[in-house]
Amino acid sequence: MTDFQPLYIMCKRAFILMALLSLALAADAAAQSAVPDTTPAIGPSRPDLFKRIIANQKKDESAMDLYERVERVETRKNSSDPNPPVVKVSRVIPSGTGMYKIAVGDDGKPRDATSYRASLEGLARALAQLVNDSGSQRDGLEKYAKRKKERNDLIDATHNAFLFTLVASEQRGDRTLSKYKMDPNPAFKPTTRFTSIFPKVRGFVWIEESSGELARIEGDVTEDISVGLFLGKIYKGSHFMQERYEVLPGLWLASFTQYDFDGRKLFSGFSIHERTFYSNYRYIGPPKEALAAIREELGYADLDKQRAGPADP
Repeated sequence: MTDFQPLYIMCKRAFILMALLSLALAADAAAQSAVPDTTPAIGPSRPDLFKRIIANQKKDESAMDLYERVERVETRKNSSDPNPPVVKVSRVIPSGTGMYKIAVGDDGKPRDATSYRASLEGLARALAQLVNDSGSQRDGLEKYAKRKKERNDLIDATHNAFLFTLVASEQRGDRTLSKYKMDPNPAFKPTTRFTSIFPKVRGFVWIEESSGELARIEGDVTEDISVGLFLGKIYKGSHFMQERYEVLPGLWLASFTQYDFDGRKLFSGFSIHERTFYSNYRYIGPPKEALAAIREELGYADLDKQRAGPADP
């Protein structure tokens, strides 16, 4: 896996963008005919719904910088591997420049108190540098801001990449989801390496239209996808999906993601089969609030009070 890490990250990023972009793309789907048909029927535009879906997606994306979570990642070398998956469970905390992962046990609690505390202390130092504007995190801040801008620009710009056909209404718990078939739009002209993936992907999206939120996306690669000039390929038949739920009132975030990639890097084949479960979303706030929360967890807040001595009468 170490040898394939750059390609693996690029693959995941591309398909994560697919999931994110589906909210923007689904705006056009909602404007299409509600009559199931093999030929997409473009109906009157619904700009209000489009704007609401875009606003919701950007809100949900911004929330990722404010909420910590627990991730359970299960990885197999191939789908038919009889061995148990390799499991990694992490507490994932926004750090202001990305996501800070701390290994925990299956129950979400620390496996080793000493190493867990050391990780928290490392996060506290990084957050303190941001809060105190030391400048040491400037490059990280700029790169993170660039990635976020790229995602938002893609959400705004690429809603013409697919055609959608309503195929069914399905119940998920007490919510009704509209299921749309997602086919590449033959008139779409890719302009970047990420948008060049879209003509080679087909799938389905499920929309909770009353809230204007994406509930699920599932897609398959229909042609080999080249990654970089000579870096590698993702083979036809690779698969991805993501489930999203309302984790808090008005806030929809991922609960489950699955990637099944097969391909090659240079002259070596690779196979990545990964399932990620997300749980225990909890507000921790922007860096200043997160720093206070982590310091309190470490016991620094109590120590600071002790050093300050009793309050003046």
